Amino acid sequence: MNTIRGIEAADRTGLLQILNGTNMFTPAEISVAMELIDTALTKPDQTDYLIFVAVNDQKLAGYVCYGPTPATEGTFDLYWIAVASQVQGKGIGTDLLAYVESAVKARNGHLIIIETSSKEKYLPTRNFYLKNGYTIAAQIKDFYRLGDDRVIFVKYFKRENN
Repeated sequence: MNTIRGIEAADRTGLLQILNGTNMFTPAEISVAMELIDTALTKPDQTDYLIFVAVNDQKLAGYVCYGPTPATEGTFDLYWIAVASQVQGKGIGTDLLAYVESAVKARNGHLIIIETSSKEKYLPTRNFYLKNGYTIAAQIKDFYRLGDDRVIFVKYFKRENN
C-alpha cells in the first residue's frame, strides 16, 4: 500500500538517492530538484513548490513537486515526479499523479502542465502521461539541447463553478 504525505526534513537524503538512482536526470537537473526540495523544507509557508512523498512498505518510494503557475488562475505546473527505480511499475507514480490532480481540483484548478524530454529514454515517461489522460500540447525543437526537444503535456479539468 502506498501512502502519500507531506515532505519532512528526514526525507531529503532519500529523495536525493531516488533522483540519482533513476538514471534519468542530469546533474544540473538534480541540482534544481534539490533546490526546490530545500525550498519546501526551509520555507514551509511558501506555496510555489508543494512537495509530497510516497511511502511504500514504510520506505520512501518517490515524490512529486507541483505548484500554481505564477500569474495564472487555476493553472498548475507539475515540476517533478520521480519514483525509486526498484519500485517502478507498482503504481506509485500513478498514485502521486492522482494525488496532484485531486489537490488541483480541490483548489478549483482547471489545467495541469507537465514538460519532459523527447529523448528516447523518456519514452516510458511520455507514455505514462498519455496513459493518464494527458495530451501533447506542444513540442519545442532542440529546447534542452540539440536533439532534445521539450514536450509539453496538458490535462484539463472541469471547473466547479462553470
